Amino acid sequence: MRMMSVVAATVVAAVLVAVPVSDASAERYWNKKVKCEETDPDGRVIPTRHGNGDLGWNHFSGKHNIKKCRIVDAALAGKVDKKNGGRLEYHGVALNNGKRVDIVVVVQYARRTADGEYDAGKGKKIGVITAYCKGVNKCPNWINE
Repeated sequence: MRMMSVVAATVVAAVLVAVPVSDASAERYWNKKVKCEETDPDGRVIPTRHGNGDLGWNHFSGKHNIKKCRIVDAALAGKVDKKNGGRLEYHGVALNNGKRVDIVVVVQYARRTADGEYDAGKGKKIGVITAYCKGVNKCPNWINE
């Protein structure tokens, strides 16, 4: 009986050692190259990075159908509408032949995202996380004209 408990303890120890330990400092891959950049009225230089499917240009240009830097830049040229630490939210409006849609641009004005998964590098800011048209899943095509 004693031999059996020793074997069981060894197997458990082997399983614990074999399980990878999560590294809190590990970051996910994303393209840090800047696609566009705007300075807000308070002097913050805010990049819109290419990013990936979770944040940045590659996220919102597909998912939310914003395909022109000028749409994001127009909202960023205004004042901050909401602020929570490094998270800034800017609101803008797109107009075209009597049509109107409200634009929201969310920025992480810090080196890292709040969850720590992304790092822009020393002295740099994450920048635009997402941009979207308020009240709809995808912005109308006319905003990209």
